[in-house]
Amino acid sequence: MTTAPILTVQDLSAVFPDNNGGLRALQNVSFEICPQEFICVLGPSGSGKTTLLRILAGLLKPTSGKVDFGNGRQPRIGMVFQQANLMPWRTAIQNIMLPLELDGMDHDAAKERARKLIDLVGLQGFESSLPRDLSGGMAQRVAIARALIHDPDLLLLDEPFGSLDALTRERMWTELSRIWQARQKTVIMVTHSIEESLFLADRVLVLTQRPGRIKLDLTVDIPRPREDEMRYTSHFGELAKKLKEAIG
Repeated sequence: MTTAPILTVQDLSAVFPDNNGGLRALQNVSFEICPQEFICVLGPSGSGKTTLLRILAGLLKPTSGKVDFGNGRQPRIGMVFQQANLMPWRTAIQNIMLPLELDGMDHDAAKERARKLIDLVGLQGFESSLPRDLSGGMAQRVAIARALIHDPDLLLLDEPFGSLDALTRERMWTELSRIWQARQKTVIMVTHSIEESLFLADRVLVLTQRPGRIKLDLTVDIPRPREDEMRYTSHFGELAKKLKEAIG
């Protein structure tokens, strides 16, 4: 990993108008992220995690502060939400191809790139399946592949496994870790799960209660690739305790 940041957030604040002087979602949030880092953002409900992600995606404007990208240009951004949001009349591969079609890419070239992502996310044999025929985990794999199809500089994940059952969710941690290991994208992921953040991230940013401020920036010094067994080590437990104390 290089030390030059790909993203610098400086004194970021967000206030939403209301009838009581404004709802402060974020206050003076500052951090840096280096290329290929996997960052998880953790915090209690209402702490501004999704607001932060939407600002980074360019979907919201901050009230104050700034977001600077290291190369001086707006990066290509892929985003995955809690729901897969697939078009129900399009097959898995057609959903993955959609961003390239909207960009005007040749159909055959787009399909070839989508096939490679089908292989990456482990959906071989389900290319022609409609969303109604996919499990929740499979649908989220399609959503992740769709977000990766245009080779984004930054991948933003807003609780992508939050709607899945516990066992599927844990399997998806392993899948996402494997996909990240293969593509080495810069990732920022919002989660409510301490275990999820420690399994996936290089660093975990903990936000306070609203207005969200960074209370802890924890380095996750667990070697990769990560296996399920490491969740039961004493070191994992120590890191989990630090995060729990910061949130509590």
